[in-house]
Amino acid sequence: MYLPKPFKKFESQYPEIAKLYEELGVKCQAAGPLDAKTRYLINLGIAVGAVSPGAVKSHARKAIEHGASTGEVYHALLLALTTVGFPAMIAAMGWVEEVVSAATP
Repeated sequence: MYLPKPFKKFESQYPEIAKLYEELGVKCQAAGPLDAKTRYLINLGIAVGAVSPGAVKSHARKAIEHGASTGEVYHALLLALTTVGFPAMIAAMGWVEEVVSAATP
């Protein structure tokens, strides 16, 4: 599984907190009826709103790993336009393009 360098550093500095954080994420993912693809597309939209490049890339990658097409991922980004605005949405498109490009052989 891909983990960004800042998270790896955090994990090595605070292993117990990192473990609890991971466990919380697992519990939140399992707490309701949504399938994995839908959950990661929702997480992607939240990450766009937070203007978080790392989270956008992570959730786009996970959505694709769980069956989302690139069209579905880009549609999720487009939906952010009227809620969070053009700058955040267009920045997220660039971050997702990095993920899609890396996944394409």
